[in-house]
Amino acid sequence: MEILSRLKSAARILLKGEAANKKRAEIPAITAEEVAEIKQFFPREKFFIMGHARSGTTILTRLTRLHPEVHCNYQAHFFTRAPMLKSLVDSQEAADWLSRKSNRWNHGRDLSPLVMRAAADFIMERDAAREGKRLVGDKSPSSSIHGQVVRDTHAIYPDAKLIYIVRDGRDVLISERFRNFVEDSKHLTAEDRRIIEALKVDQTPFTDGRRSIFTDAFIRQIAKRWADDLNEIDSEAKRLYANSYFSLRYEDLLAQPFAEMQKLWAFLGVQVDPALETDIQAEMGQNLDEEWQAKRNESIASFLPKGKAGNWQRLFTPRDREVFKQVAGDVLVKWGYEKDNHW
Repeated sequence: MEILSRLKSAARILLKGEAANKKRAEIPAITAEEVAEIKQFFPREKFFIMGHARSGTTILTRLTRLHPEVHCNYQAHFFTRAPMLKSLVDSQEAADWLSRKSNRWNHGRDLSPLVMRAAADFIMERDAAREGKRLVGDKSPSSSIHGQVVRDTHAIYPDAKLIYIVRDGRDVLISERFRNFVEDSKHLTAEDRRIIEALKVDQTPFTDGRRSIFTDAFIRQIAKRWADDLNEIDSEAKRLYANSYFSLRYEDLLAQPFAEMQKLWAFLGVQVDPALETDIQAEMGQNLDEEWQAKRNESIASFLPKGKAGNWQRLFTPRDREVFKQVAGDVLVKWGYEKDNHW
């Protein structure tokens, strides 16, 4: 019978060609029962800090983990940057292994969400245990996956809390531009390099409205990503996480850091000692990103004060304003950065 089966298979291949590889079935979401089970092994409460790149996720992380009960570390990118957590099980071979009927450990269900959850839980809780903290979270910015980030997170961590920090897109645009300049990004165009050389010679035309540090294409690209990110992540987070979702603005964090952190820590469910205000002020006095950029390229990095709100007002040309308004002006109004599009 086995020989006959092989002969039939060979005949099908000769007549119809090699069978196409099967596509892996969609990874199922974790169930409430599975969440309860896994919490017996990994009991710490989890949270995720998200935000568009250059929006203050790093300083928010540094402030959040000042609390004696809260730990947060950087950029596991479980759900925010490829290959992501699902790469552990995102193949037909993994699906066959974790869901096949003869595997009595799976009780008739694909084990993939449990494998993903256990891996992420262990990574985070190992760090938290070392620090002696009972709450743990990850900070991973994202600029291009948008709402899918929230959906993927919720599929594995429906019980987590989600924190989203927003920054004025015009300042995000400037910060992203100078990061590319300082790092000498491989994506810089010939025009970008001409702008860099001109900045090194004379910065004045770039601060009095005569010349832009941007190309139109760069403004449109980053502004659209920023607008899509805010619209989609905020919408999906409210839909899926409801009261387990907390958003804040970077500018408010700069203006009143202790007040904003009191709100965030209350959201996480921990008590706040007033003495933490001193620790927050000390942490706010450090700008690690500014120090790092200065080491990479001081001549460019020194042109832009890092971590400040409103840099765009000094550097945007009239043309820059119009292009940004076309792409993302309504989002500025939605988040309270402008009253209307007449700015």
